[in-house]
Amino acid sequence: MARKLLTLLGLVLGVALAQSFRGLSLGTPYPEMGVQPGESVNLTLTLKNHGLPPGVVRLSLAEAAPGWQASLIGGGRLVRAVYLAPDGEATLTLRLQPPKEVRPGTYRFLVRAEGLGQTASLPIALVVGQGLPQRLSLEAELPILKGPPTSAFRYRVTLKNESDRDLLVSLEYEAPKGFQVTFTPAFSSQQVTSLPIKAGESKDLDVEVSLPKDTKADTYAVTLRALAGEAKAELGLTLEVTGRPEARLSTKEGRLSGQVVAGRENPVKLLVKNEGSAPAKNLSFSAMEPSGWEVKFEPDKIEALDPGQEKEVTARIKPSPKAVTGDYMVTLSLSGDDGVSASLDYRATVVRSTLWGLVGIGLMAVALLVLGFAVNRFGRR
Repeated sequence: MARKLLTLLGLVLGVALAQSFRGLSLGTPYPEMGVQPGESVNLTLTLKNHGLPPGVVRLSLAEAAPGWQASLIGGGRLVRAVYLAPDGEATLTLRLQPPKEVRPGTYRFLVRAEGLGQTASLPIALVVGQGLPQRLSLEAELPILKGPPTSAFRYRVTLKNESDRDLLVSLEYEAPKGFQVTFTPAFSSQQVTSLPIKAGESKDLDVEVSLPKDTKADTYAVTLRALAGEAKAELGLTLEVTGRPEARLSTKEGRLSGQVVAGRENPVKLLVKNEGSAPAKNLSFSAMEPSGWEVKFEPDKIEALDPGQEKEVTARIKPSPKAVTGDYMVTLSLSGDDGVSASLDYRATVVRSTLWGLVGIGLMAVALLVLGFAVNRFGRR
């Protein structure tokens, strides 16, 4: 209990002292840091007026390491002074650029603010040679996805710059032949092959893997790479591809029309092919034909058809004996397990049987003979 009271008393005293302070403050979150040789540094400075009247405060670099270039930037311009309202503050950037050949060591700077009857100073130290090495990391929210080859394999990947400098990162991949991989920044539609990432920053990427539709059911691996100078990160993704049948129905000769004789069975040779990545099972056939017509299939069912396999089926189309000469449409279809279906429209042109034509000619010949016999016999009388 006593410890809690002491802690509460300390907080109250701290708030009271902060409220009673009057003057200028000049600060930055990290006044001493390690950097790589040749690296430029941008530090964010905050200048604040604590309870003073409004006025202009002048800024200067009181001390600077030899050979270094130092610039104070505000609003994208070089500045030497800022205007502060009562309890107002201003944010500036101190840009420090090293000489071309800078040796490891500690380099010191001093920024000074003077105005409103007050002075504030900020010492800064850069330790060259103690910066973080260039490093990248790649992580996937769900590194293993499962689905048919026609589905979208979409991964959410986080790319992080774990170094202390800004990097331009190139994106690469290694995948099985025929696979296509694209990188898109999250909540964007623009595909990229490289992108800039600030020091310590993370960016989410949507990585989509597209597969050929005839990809066989199996487990596949894709490797992602992020490269920036000496920095390199790799991430392995797994695709569990499930098979999916896909049937195609066509005529053996490739023609979608032909002549049929009324009242007769007319065979039409069909080809059924499985263009998917899994066996097509329990395929059955049906037809939508004009009234009075009949269509039979031989065979009328296929138990299984492996990927890439094809089989011949005969459709026997029998038009109505009363069908008049002309064109008719017959739709031939198949269906099976797992939603497999296919169809084609066949234009059947009805013609009359040549046998009936011969019979008609024969009847006419007989009629002529009878007529001639009658004329010869009865005409003489």
